[in-house]
Amino acid sequence: MRNIFLFFVILLIGCQSKSELPIEIEINSNWKFTSKGTDNWQKATVPGNVFTDLLALKQIPDPFIKTNEEKVQWVSDSIWVYSTNFSLDTSILKKKNIVLEFEGLDTYAKIYVNGNYQLDTDNAFRKHRISLKDIPHSKNNELKIIFYPTKSHEESAKESLGYELPEGNRIFTRKAQFQYGWDWGPKLNTAGIWKPIKLIAWDDVKIEDVYIQNQSISKEKAVLKSSITVSNSSNKNASLVIKNKDNLLVKLLKLKKGTHTYILPFTIHNPQLWWPHNLGKPHLYDLKFQIISDENIQDEESIKYGIRTIELVTEKDSIGESFYFNVNGVPVYAKGANYIPQNSFQNKVTDTHYDNLLNDVVDANMNMLRVWGGGIYENDIFYDLCDEKGILVWQDFMFACAMYPGDSEYLANVEIEAEQQVKRLRNHASIALWAGNNENSEGWHRWGWQNGRSEKEKKEIWSNYLKVFDSILPNTVKEYSNTSYWESSPKYGRGNPKYEFEGDAHDWWVWHDAAPFEHFEKRIPRFMSEFGFQSFPSNQVLQHINQTEHIDLKTDAMKMHQKHHRGFQLIDEYMKRDYNVPTNDTDYAYVSQLVQAKGITMGIEAHRRAKPYNMGTLYWQLNDCWPAISWSSIDYFGNWKALHYKAKKSFENVLISTIETTYDYETYIVNDQLEDISGTLTLRIIDFNGKEIWSNSKEMTVKSNSSQKVYHIPQADIYKAGTVYIIEFNDTKSLYYFAKPKDLKLSKGKIKKSIRKTTTGFTIELNSNVLQKDVFLHSKVKGKFSDNYFDMLPNETIIIELKTDANNINDLEIKSLNSIY
Repeated sequence: MRNIFLFFVILLIGCQSKSELPIEIEINSNWKFTSKGTDNWQKATVPGNVFTDLLALKQIPDPFIKTNEEKVQWVSDSIWVYSTNFSLDTSILKKKNIVLEFEGLDTYAKIYVNGNYQLDTDNAFRKHRISLKDIPHSKNNELKIIFYPTKSHEESAKESLGYELPEGNRIFTRKAQFQYGWDWGPKLNTAGIWKPIKLIAWDDVKIEDVYIQNQSISKEKAVLKSSITVSNSSNKNASLVIKNKDNLLVKLLKLKKGTHTYILPFTIHNPQLWWPHNLGKPHLYDLKFQIISDENIQDEESIKYGIRTIELVTEKDSIGESFYFNVNGVPVYAKGANYIPQNSFQNKVTDTHYDNLLNDVVDANMNMLRVWGGGIYENDIFYDLCDEKGILVWQDFMFACAMYPGDSEYLANVEIEAEQQVKRLRNHASIALWAGNNENSEGWHRWGWQNGRSEKEKKEIWSNYLKVFDSILPNTVKEYSNTSYWESSPKYGRGNPKYEFEGDAHDWWVWHDAAPFEHFEKRIPRFMSEFGFQSFPSNQVLQHINQTEHIDLKTDAMKMHQKHHRGFQLIDEYMKRDYNVPTNDTDYAYVSQLVQAKGITMGIEAHRRAKPYNMGTLYWQLNDCWPAISWSSIDYFGNWKALHYKAKKSFENVLISTIETTYDYETYIVNDQLEDISGTLTLRIIDFNGKEIWSNSKEMTVKSNSSQKVYHIPQADIYKAGTVYIIEFNDTKSLYYFAKPKDLKLSKGKIKKSIRKTTTGFTIELNSNVLQKDVFLHSKVKGKFSDNYFDMLPNETIIIELKTDANNINDLEIKSLNSIY
């Protein structure tokens, strides 16, 4: 009988003719909204928020342009009501279970169904469910949600606490903290239905969760354990089916009434491992889990799963304590950036935005992003794409730059949030780390937050910190995943001498303390998880901010889009150190990007040269959430700044890097590949007209996963302002200059160009009879250059591809430091 039943199950799976899958409908149509106390109902978009709804109706000015941010602050202080009607047809009404699932409400809301109050929400990061079977409902139903300003709740919580917590009242509300304003983003505190609302209906069986864990991995096989949580209305026999391409595993189950978890081990033979970008293929297996009973497929769940091991290794050593990620048994050097939300209004971020940005990450040879703790737990598509592209994700919990309350209600709220998010993300191959917070511990111990407080108050605040970051969060990560946990980033602040020798570091001596860029070469930590420098964005963004064609960096609008109080001053101060300062605003913005790129790539290369002492470098920041002057390497419109182009070269698996020491110039080759490389090291010094002054070469081998000093030359005056040092190894080339850009004796030679149309855009061929420094190509044509802000050697032909849908490119502009000095 058992064999007959199994035969029937396999036959059913093969034909897929019978299915009783849950009905799932997104309630995203016919929404309307109004300000409470009025009857002025207007069309709303869901998912969305009240700012974008008002903007679509042209009832507020665009807060991303001019000085309009200050004109829309009233929106956050108002009460907003959203409402829609939804229908339940007969097929839904007859189901035993009907629920409304709210994936994200922002933030303090009351939910009513058919006029009946259901629940309050107070956490934008949590999912909520309402059972319609427990309340009056019919074919036609009304759903109403009232959103209240965060301010009143926060003021009440502050009054109850009895003292003030750093930094401001935002800490009482579980929502995206950057919406309260940051030193790179606007104050736009949203409200609304920011994630989908779904109606889900089913009869008896529903898969609530699937969790896959590695048991053992070898070349021959990977033994995995699946934990499938199923809710069921009665005791019954069923089959659990796991499908992977042509492989099929069936296990007979006795489903118990209620919600229970069932364990099923399974094996994949000759497994293909998931690897980070540039180290191997990020292979994913398409797995499908099905529950079959009563001759029907009751429910199914599909998961793309990568077989890999990832561990954060922190071991005591002779220097201090290591900090690196071991992937599939290999120490992996982390190369990447810090990621913030792509828009202040999350509903404006499309799947295409995610794909484009993460392609830019891959194109720049990055293998890790840190999802910063003042933003959001990202949409599923973000992690799906990181899985597919081989991008490791350092995931912060959403706590940043503050101390948070510790009352029982708040802690319970945080615990549910953490459990939901860890469970949601734990099957993703890309998740490498959960970190408790961004700079909270650093702020408490170094930023003066303890000043003027009683010992009792300080003890209570730190105790509440430990409740969240040393108890709730690590315990949740340990219970519901196999991912490593890190309490706070950084481990030690830069005021603590241990910051160089243990844990991860945020180094803001450069920028905040105006330390020279050379500081990066002298103070190298075990893992740099934050360091950065600002620049102006592209002309396109500057024009958008001002709403003019003319580039003007001194408008009130520009000041509003610079959120760091010393930002303009620091850009200018650093520029004067290394560059001649242009008087033309367009050229000034261009040089600001060169300053940013110079400083950050100096840091990247210093960190990589120090491998394996240092095993990671993540700069601040990858992207922008609005048009801004900021630390980003990609501006709000997706344009690569000079930093992104130059970081791409500094992140290549094989890097040639030269540093000036007291007596000489030392050249290193860093090899992140997992195999040795052999070849010819060629070295030349030429002047800016192409005359060779010195040359040498040698055969050599660079070990896998290493950094090696391969050559050095003594200091000499002949090398200084009018020459360039060219080092080549196989297909990798590096240029090193013996003087600061402002001291280089650059010639005024012209750049010749020829342009040819291709099927994907244009090929641009460039050459010059003199060295051209930091050549910048610019056009109003929408597209992407294969390279930019590059150096051209004398009499060298450079070929650049421009990918674009445009049919002509009549406005191509070319500038370099030669042309503006």
